[in-house]
Amino acid sequence: MRLGLLVGYSGSRLEIPMDLVQEADRLGYYACWTSEAYGSDAITPLAWIGAHTQQIKLGTAIMQMPARTPAMTAMTAMSLDALSGGRMIVGLGLSGPQVVEGWHGVPYGKPLVKTREYVEILRKIFAREEPLVHHGEHYQIPYQGPDATGLGKPLKSILHARKDLPIYVASIGPKNVELTAEIADGWLPIFYSPERYPQYFKAQVEAGLAKSNKTLEHFDIAPSVQVVLEDDLEMAYNQVKPQLALYIGGMGAKGKNFYHELATRYGFEEAADTIQDLYLAGHKAEAMAAVPNELVDAVALVGSKARIKDRLQLWQNSEVTTLNVQTFDINVVRLMAELVL
Repeated sequence: MRLGLLVGYSGSRLEIPMDLVQEADRLGYYACWTSEAYGSDAITPLAWIGAHTQQIKLGTAIMQMPARTPAMTAMTAMSLDALSGGRMIVGLGLSGPQVVEGWHGVPYGKPLVKTREYVEILRKIFAREEPLVHHGEHYQIPYQGPDATGLGKPLKSILHARKDLPIYVASIGPKNVELTAEIADGWLPIFYSPERYPQYFKAQVEAGLAKSNKTLEHFDIAPSVQVVLEDDLEMAYNQVKPQLALYIGGMGAKGKNFYHELATRYGFEEAADTIQDLYLAGHKAEAMAAVPNELVDAVALVGSKARIKDRLQLWQNSEVTTLNVQTFDINVVRLMAELVL
């Protein structure tokens, strides 16, 4: 199992924990991942990180597909890959309708269709075997809509890229997970539970791999896991609960929240409903308090060094191939390297 470091997206100020990133680079972490929501973007910090590191891979977890045309994503990825000496990993995701339509001002569309088309276009651009042509439900290249000039022409990238530039997809729902296994090189699950993989994800991953004649040896399962090193277990739990409450309670509308649905599938339906009701009513502290300790343990590694080492075995014995550590504690970066690398 390899290690990654997830630095995420910014709060009100954009600050990159370069001491952690450079320590991860020195210790042999496989990749460093940046994110975006509706503030800082994923690529600008990643370029900065690439300029101040030596060997660590540079991944986006995730770039929002609705925010960029496939060609723009390909151009960005090829450019950063070239400047970094081949370290780029293209991590993609759809985000949710609240952000897509409320921030980017574009239709959310059909997630499965859009993701398949997007990845297909990227692979055509990277391969550079012929000028880009795509006639799909979401994307028409060259554009042929009623307001087209008629002057568009198929083009090939001027920049020659790696044909095998890796593409990862973030997905949660069963159909999206199956599609990810079929078309992507890796999967970026959030709030992943190794104990629940056999029941909730294994069949979908295997079905997707079978469609593309791949095996798990050719597919990177790369979840993020929040790690809190703290001898006081209750304090450790409380450091994870704000993020769980935010996503389960506030990242989506009632009836259309992918993280609430995931917690429900994991067996925490009553807690998920309570968290969501409290969060949407503005009672954020109470929503955090409603997150069960058992849910924290299902998706995170918290507690003393001995407890983390013990519970890490669940992840090491699972199908996970890259464990992306979410932390701002350099001692956690070092501890995980000690336990895994």
